[in-house]
Amino acid sequence: MRQIQSFQELIKSSEDIMKTKKMFLQFWKSDNTKIAFIRDIVVALLAVLIVLLLLWTYTGQWFAAPMVAIESGSMEHPNNPPFGRLGTIDAGDMVLVQKVYTVDDIVTHGGNLGGAQARGEGGWQTYGDYGDVVIYKPLGQEDTPQIIHRVMCWVDVTKEGDTTTYTIAEYGIFDEETLNIPELGLHNKKPKPAWTHSGFLTMGDNNNVIDQVSSICPQPLKLEWISGKARLEIPWLGTINLFFDDVLYGKNTVSNVHEDSLICLGILIAILISIPILLDIKDYFVEKKNQQL
Repeated sequence: MRQIQSFQELIKSSEDIMKTKKMFLQFWKSDNTKIAFIRDIVVALLAVLIVLLLLWTYTGQWFAAPMVAIESGSMEHPNNPPFGRLGTIDAGDMVLVQKVYTVDDIVTHGGNLGGAQARGEGGWQTYGDYGDVVIYKPLGQEDTPQIIHRVMCWVDVTKEGDTTTYTIAEYGIFDEETLNIPELGLHNKKPKPAWTHSGFLTMGDNNNVIDQVSSICPQPLKLEWISGKARLEIPWLGTINLFFDDVLYGKNTVSNVHEDSLICLGILIAILISIPILLDIKDYFVEKKNQQL
């Protein structure tokens, strides 16, 4: 009796599957205008969901923004950039934000004694220079704009009584009370940094001093302040995001986007708009030719 019942359940299950398949095919192939409109919306939403899942999987930024738009030119390489400024991070670009979990996930630019630069041509490079670029919240504050700069090195800050010493192994500095690294904007003649903890030192490729001796972020980066490291470059499209931010929040960030990037964005938009138009024109002439036959 149980075998007969199981067989009947199997038949019913198969019939349900066939009914579902039939309904899906009717929905998918229907020429009804309303159904076709709903179908297009469903397909578009599925496409967006698939793209988001791929981005979230790659970046590890689950249910958060997997990319950011670049507002300023602090990471630009101003010396003879190619038209369209590909290969570097420029105002109007977008980058993916890949989550970091440990300090070892980040490769520093470094000096002659450590970091990517010390390895020469075999050292890790991103966006036209050595080391990783990170997106971080200054001082860990959630209500301030994030910064995207290159990680230059790691500093160990040791405080004993009234004495503070610094160790930056990539530059051969160990337990020193003063710092003299001109390429980072650190000079022993200037006041000592008021750093209270160890962390990363960062600097924009288009800047002359590290963030940690300016008002950008006066303390070394803690790991928990870092949203992620920049990966890939999506050129020009971030300008659209900047435009809406300017309209909604009264900013003027689009003015930071260079003319050649705006031209490239205009060409890209024109191509994207023209593709469906050209396809419609093609379909029109194909249908007209078929009617004549």
